[in-house]
Amino acid sequence: MTMFAAKEKATSLLGQAVGFARWLGLAAAPTFALMAWISTVGSSMTMCSAASPFMPINDMALMYLLMSLFHVSPWLKLFSARSQHCNTSVAQTQGD
Repeated sequence: MTMFAAKEKATSLLGQAVGFARWLGLAAAPTFALMAWISTVGSSMTMCSAASPFMPINDMALMYLLMSLFHVSPWLKLFSARSQHCNTSVAQTQGD
């Protein structure tokens, strides 16, 4: 294997790892939101909770909700990039 082929293979593996990390970042926010919903709806599953019965959301649901809010930035970046891409690709000059 030549030095060029080894460098190309390492670059390819790095690109795959970055792509996987992007997908993993996008999966975090919906997963935590789902976990918050499950822990709110499934209140019969609480074993050691000292939460008040008058509070509509328990401690775990609040934690999962905050975690989903902290992990929403990849979604915002994705939507921002797509909106910028849509705005720039439509521009035409007169006479085309």
